[in-house]
Amino acid sequence: MSTHSTTRRQTRLGIAMGLGAYTAWGLLPLFIRALQALPVVDILAHRVIWSLAILLVLATVLHRWSAIRATIRTPRLMLALAASTLLIATNWGIYVHSVNSGHTLQASLGYFINPLVNVALGVLFLRERLGRMEMAAILLAAGGVIALAVQQGGIPIIPLGLAFSFGLYGLVRKIVGLGPVEGLLIETSLLLPLAVGWLLTMPDAMAQPGSPPVWMLVASGVVTTVPMLLFAGAANRMRYSELGLLQYIGPTLQLLIAVAVFGEPLSPIHLLAFALIWSGLAVYVFATWHRGRVTPVLPE
Repeated sequence: MSTHSTTRRQTRLGIAMGLGAYTAWGLLPLFIRALQALPVVDILAHRVIWSLAILLVLATVLHRWSAIRATIRTPRLMLALAASTLLIATNWGIYVHSVNSGHTLQASLGYFINPLVNVALGVLFLRERLGRMEMAAILLAAGGVIALAVQQGGIPIIPLGLAFSFGLYGLVRKIVGLGPVEGLLIETSLLLPLAVGWLLTMPDAMAQPGSPPVWMLVASGVVTTVPMLLFAGAANRMRYSELGLLQYIGPTLQLLIAVAVFGEPLSPIHLLAFALIWSGLAVYVFATWHRGRVTPVLPE
């Protein structure tokens, strides 16, 4: 088989893996809503515990323990991972709360904003330069956020909280440079004492009527780790600019689920905010497509 044919086959596989990852993230609200009978912190605790169980197996199968031990012995990396752990826990908490409190629409808005937040963070912390069109894209998205703020009479906490918590998380992980398995394994390990302590000291919510079955709690680990690994595989097989375009599948599906399945109202101010943000994304993608600077991110 020729090198060209192999490259094309790997690219097709990468596209399939990317589609799988972002589709799974886009459908995640349906799974989280099925756990609605549990308090938000209980859902987060189970997500940590079962994700760690899966990651321990993956680290063994993929022979990642030497990299994990080297990271643990490096104080600078562990300090950075402590920060990323706090950020991802905050992101997960806001996301689960938003879905189960009827604000999935605002959550999807946060993940539409996130790519442009990543650009702004790159300018502030990584000394990246913006062209005029990229600056225009950020200003358009900012206009959408301002429109929401005026309508709500305050800062739109859910969209900005999700966008910035995950943007900063991605920034820290980019600087640290760890692979997805070892990075998330250490982060979930740092959260494990809190997760176990919470479940041991709080009333047993699983005993309440309407509580989800145990298999769904175990599945919370699967829906965390599988999309992440699909994303990592896609990133290794295709151009980042191409993969970056796929990341809008997730928030688009979340938006459709919020309106069509959960029945959340799509008000005129939401339409205006989305129109401004989508316009900003369109300008940004157009400006960066040929330069390969569209950077996909790992969602919640």
